[in-house]
Amino acid sequence: MYLKHLTWRETEQYLQQKQSIIMPIGSHEQHGPNGMIGTDIICPVRVAEDLSQETGILIGPSIEVGMAQHHLGFAGSITVRPTTLILIIEDYVKSLAKHGFTHFFFLNGHGGNIATVKAAFAEIHAEASLGRAPVQQPELELVLHNWYQGRRVTEMSNRYFPGIEGSHATPSEISLTFHAYPEHTKPAVPMEPRVARGGSFGSAVDYRRKFPDGRIGSDPSGATAKIGAELCQAAVTDALDALRYREFL
Repeated sequence: MYLKHLTWRETEQYLQQKQSIIMPIGSHEQHGPNGMIGTDIICPVRVAEDLSQETGILIGPSIEVGMAQHHLGFAGSITVRPTTLILIIEDYVKSLAKHGFTHFFFLNGHGGNIATVKAAFAEIHAEASLGRAPVQQPELELVLHNWYQGRRVTEMSNRYFPGIEGSHATPSEISLTFHAYPEHTKPAVPMEPRVARGGSFGSAVDYRRKFPDGRIGSDPSGATAKIGAELCQAAVTDALDALRYREFL
């Protein structure tokens, strides 16, 4: 159930029962030779849809472009500055809080967003603590959940892709995109080396030099929609645990 599909009256009715909302956040960036550029937003949105079915929690507007400056050496990648992303998150949260939403579950698909999302949360809480937020505003619950780091997802990734999961353009995330969009499943392509090197990076130039086909430590050639469907269910169950722990349900 998406906020964008409701009327304002239906939204008011929802808020009489629940004050929680799922906020998918990701990125538009290269994902190696067989990964879609939208991988990091496709995955959390797909998980969010099943999570909403399970819980009845509304899905809010996705933040589709994240902090991905290091991928700009590859065609199609887009980034926003960390300061820009902080402001976007703050404005989304404050707009929805004004109407009565109090529990925000940011379902993230991109590691490059983590530090910035946490900084945005800190800014929102600091504003309240320093007295600049309206006195009558209720306490906000702001949660960041990375779908790919849940216990069940990690266990499944290790089982299906031992030693080749890596940290970018992973077979797990690409499998989930193939499950979400089977019509866009990419054909197998040769990758050299089979398992990409690992390592750190700085600028976009540095990244492209070290990881010329975009992968880091991974071999996504074995990604399948079938595995993606299993990973999606595991991700939903992990997210349900997080929602219960933070008392969203």
